[in-house]
Amino acid sequence: MTLSDLPPSLVPTLSGEYYTDPGVFAQEQEHIFEAMWFCVARASELAKPGAFRTVDVGRESVLVTRARDGSVKAFFNVCRHRGARLCTQESGEVRRAFQCPYHAWTYGLDGGLVAAPNLTSMPDVDRSAYGLAAVHVREWLGYVWVCLAQEPPSFEEEVMGAVVERLGDVGSIERYGVEGLSVGRRIRYDVRANWKLIIENFMECYHCATIHPELTEVLPEFADGYAAQYYVGHGAQFGEEVRGFTVDGSEGLERIPGVSEEQDRRYYAITVRPQVFVNLVPDHVIFHRMYPVAADRTVVECDWLYLPHVVESGMDVGRSVELFDRVNRQDFDACERTQPGMGSRLYAKGGVLVPSEHHIGAFHTWLLNKLGTGPAH
Repeated sequence: MTLSDLPPSLVPTLSGEYYTDPGVFAQEQEHIFEAMWFCVARASELAKPGAFRTVDVGRESVLVTRARDGSVKAFFNVCRHRGARLCTQESGEVRRAFQCPYHAWTYGLDGGLVAAPNLTSMPDVDRSAYGLAAVHVREWLGYVWVCLAQEPPSFEEEVMGAVVERLGDVGSIERYGVEGLSVGRRIRYDVRANWKLIIENFMECYHCATIHPELTEVLPEFADGYAAQYYVGHGAQFGEEVRGFTVDGSEGLERIPGVSEEQDRRYYAITVRPQVFVNLVPDHVIFHRMYPVAADRTVVECDWLYLPHVVESGMDVGRSVELFDRVNRQDFDACERTQPGMGSRLYAKGGVLVPSEHHIGAFHTWLLNKLGTGPAH
């Protein structure tokens, strides 16, 4: 039987090469990661002017910093003189300016060229024309998002629209006050799997009863195989005996004040393509950012966000962190188990999706259209 002869219950997946071919990954870097809004940092990491972080977005290194006026700026991390990498540290702080370690071209926090050896003897050089090349930047939910495209897509439609598509409106996420929460824990995972396997895993719950015993104890409906993301506005309800979103179902922490009664004791999951997952529960928010490194490697940075006084007082957040840390490790182990199969001759034409996974097919269609190989092209 070929995939074209599938029964109605099954729909085909992408073929294996989409998860293994460096050429496909290069296309994704160009047409997706370098063309869409990409989340790069928690805004609080850039607490004062001169604080910076460098992040790889597609094939480019991006420098994100806080300017003197308090705004966040983003630039290509490339000196305009001879192309040297301006900042090699992942994060840090400068007092007044960024200076290239090669020839000492120096740029202000707003990206303008402020000094260079012998620059005064070159009056024909327009300093404003040779400043750092700016990258489009936005702040939302307390995170910094950048877009490398010359003409970026609408942030409201692409990023905020993903939340509306999942929850029904933006107000539902704004009630969690994510921008005002504090990072209680951050864990960085180095996953030996393609970024799409991670997204597909997050989108479905067909696997939940198999590999997530702790999660299905807290969210019993997940054992049925349908992920909460499958239904607009739906949040998975805590089990009757469950008191909090913790590894043992024990009492959680103080509920975020803005969370409505309808949202209490519920879990909501949101995918913001191409690389963000947001998980909402009454007392904290779990925010994943994926950084695709290669066709078979993805770094995932995960923040657990709590009310500021919970973090500042040193309250124990361990049981809530442990629940989703286990879920992450279980998921990433499954993705790493799947990655080698993508290169098998048996997966040359792909696999199949069961009914509770059919919405993953829409993700595949989106991807093909982004790469210019979908039905619309």
